[in-house]
Amino acid sequence: MILNSFILLISLFLPLEQKRQGDIPVYSYEIVNVYPHDTTAFTQGLFFKDGYLFESTGQVDQSTIRKVELETGNTVQVEKFPAGIFGEGIIDWGDRLIGLSWRHQTGFEWDINSFKMKGTFEYPGEGWGLTRNDTHILMSDGTPAIRFLDPETLNEVRRIEVKAQGRPLININELEWVDGEIFANIWQTDFIARINPENGDVVGLINLRGLLSREDIIPGYTDVLNGIAVNAEGKLFVTGKYWPKLFEIRLVKIK
Repeated sequence: MILNSFILLISLFLPLEQKRQGDIPVYSYEIVNVYPHDTTAFTQGLFFKDGYLFESTGQVDQSTIRKVELETGNTVQVEKFPAGIFGEGIIDWGDRLIGLSWRHQTGFEWDINSFKMKGTFEYPGEGWGLTRNDTHILMSDGTPAIRFLDPETLNEVRRIEVKAQGRPLININELEWVDGEIFANIWQTDFIARINPENGDVVGLINLRGLLSREDIIPGYTDVLNGIAVNAEGKLFVTGKYWPKLFEIRLVKIK
């Protein structure tokens, strides 16, 4: 399945000038606004709440959760993950921030106001991205699966398999719930998949190639696209690991 998924990625993401990849609509973007982003942030999770960005960052013993001003990019509150942990995605539920670790099979709960640790929970496999809708927390793990978790117990209640043209799609990474769809970064590509949360079908591909200019890329340091957030007004924002900028974008269907 891994080989088939790799072949699928190649077949979907190389012929970018086409309007569609098979039956999947493809979208480009317009840049609406550009904001500063901390170049030391290895972005793993990103979402808006109460006018602030909440962001998680990775790397062992460097992983953090943080509250960030959009306009300045300044971090106004920060807390480290426990020692030895490679942090992954975060999301809010009630008065909690909920975050994942990559390979420790352990999640963490912090008070969303104080960032004080409230507890931990366990899950099988790896932890990658998190988002939420009104009823569940959604979790990716690098496979084609997206898990739906009970927000109170954090136990898995169901899952979907992400499929493009009927074939499983791997490397589902950072997630965002957008107007009833799941937007997901596809790790190590310039694409975001738009996913039907009922059956896992990819219903659109967003091509963000060229979003970060060559002048803003430090070879060997600037890393991949990762980080999707929607604010209270429905505006869409994206960034990447160690990127100097965060972009507000508008989607444009390729003609």
